[in-house]
Amino acid sequence: MTKSQKPTILIIDDDAEIRYSLDRVLSPDGHKIITADSGEQGIEVAEKNNPDLIFLDNRMGGISGIETLQHLRTASPASLVILMTAYGTTQTAIQAMKHGAFDYVLKPFDLAKLKEMVAKALKASIDSGNSESVAKRLLNKEDFEEGIVGSGEQMQQVLKKVGQVAASEATVMITGESGTGKELVARCIHRHSHRSDSPFHAVNCGAIPENLIESELFGHERGAFTGATEPKAGQFEICHGGTLFLDEIGDMGLPTQTKILRAIQEGEIQRVGSTKIKKVDVRLIAATHKNLESMVQEKTFREDLYYRLNVVRIETPALRNRMEDLAELVDFMLVRLDKKFATGAREISTEAMEILQAYQWPGNVRELENALHSASVVSKGKRILAKDLPQSLQASNSQSHIPASTPESASPEFPASAPTAERIPDASMSETEQSLPVFGNSTQHSGVKNISESTQSSVPPSSISIEESFDIAYAHLRAESEKNLIEKMEKEVIRRALQECGGNQVKASTLLGITRATLRKRIDSYQIRY
Repeated sequence: MTKSQKPTILIIDDDAEIRYSLDRVLSPDGHKIITADSGEQGIEVAEKNNPDLIFLDNRMGGISGIETLQHLRTASPASLVILMTAYGTTQTAIQAMKHGAFDYVLKPFDLAKLKEMVAKALKASIDSGNSESVAKRLLNKEDFEEGIVGSGEQMQQVLKKVGQVAASEATVMITGESGTGKELVARCIHRHSHRSDSPFHAVNCGAIPENLIESELFGHERGAFTGATEPKAGQFEICHGGTLFLDEIGDMGLPTQTKILRAIQEGEIQRVGSTKIKKVDVRLIAATHKNLESMVQEKTFREDLYYRLNVVRIETPALRNRMEDLAELVDFMLVRLDKKFATGAREISTEAMEILQAYQWPGNVRELENALHSASVVSKGKRILAKDLPQSLQASNSQSHIPASTPESASPEFPASAPTAERIPDASMSETEQSLPVFGNSTQHSGVKNISESTQSSVPPSSISIEESFDIAYAHLRAESEKNLIEKMEKEVIRRALQECGGNQVKASTLLGITRATLRKRIDSYQIRY
């Protein structure tokens, strides 16, 4: 496609509403829209029209989206493909990118991000001169457990990068805080590479004394040093044909760094105490939580080695920065812990989950797994309760929710801080209702709807405190019912947040301070319409 041409977009989805919605969204931007209701039909249409961009649903009747994507690489090789899915799993991200997708998008769509993605894809089509998409090496091993969980945007970016780099021979540098899953990412890259049938070994450079690290990596001959009674192959030899993961490489001394550099550049190693050169074929993946750039400036890390290792960089996000993945991580870990240790605990209470959500997780995913393991061990049933969580988490939560003091004269039903209001007797009201304060001109007590009406008609929001606003809402709820007050309040707050965010669940969950998964459960449970 050139800049003067009208871009053609093919939408392949068995859901007529999705096809119609995307047509309505994209047509006004000057795009020519064509559609297909199955993977089979989509392949035929793509072969005939050679569209610039294809939106492809992952789960359809007939052949799947991934299978369709593979066929599209031959039928219309120049087309860029964006995979659509309602299930942002690890496999979806990796398989989509591995099979040559330009990107993928989760349903329901964020329209702003969707249009941004389309613009980015069409610009890429123009920039490449409609050249054929570079297909990655396709592997036969599928459907194995990666151990990486997270449908949030940050983890999806990591998984996309894994899919892009896996089939190459590029050296990869994985950075991030301790406990963020750097080794899991390294193993994932190996499993999706053409070396997947060969060894993968992980070496923690920070856990091995400096005088033994060379022997561990390169091996030694008999008599090379005191205690070397037998010759030993090092990790580079053991991993020949496979992948060697050097964790915490920032802890490695300069002499060993020099030998690592030679192994990368020349594919050669030399055992300690030997004059013989050995050829090795090893893909190297390194990881560190340290700032290597600063270490290079301080001359504690070789600059030439840094550039050799940092060919492709993947940053693993801290857990506190991807809390939208917390519910998925918890579910995944509880199932895995039960399978491994027969803990029996596969559920978690709402209160316990709220404590996990409020915690900052300095130890990241590793700390989360340890906390869940501890809780599942002490839990007395299939559900983890707040009291089962480690004391450090419970203490942290209690400190962040210190209750305000209440005057001794305050009534438990109507706190002393509640604003006074004229009571308007009404013959149609019950005795209980007449005893409650009525705010503004409203004399109705028909439920949650009146919370906002009475609040708006009384005083400006800026002139009353949160506590006073709550008193107003609480009074109206008590007038309506003697039970389920929390549920009614929560339902209305969620409905208002969704309305304010235009139905965008991602924005609403951020506003409410809960995960998107939790928001969806509340919407279904309360049957919220907005």
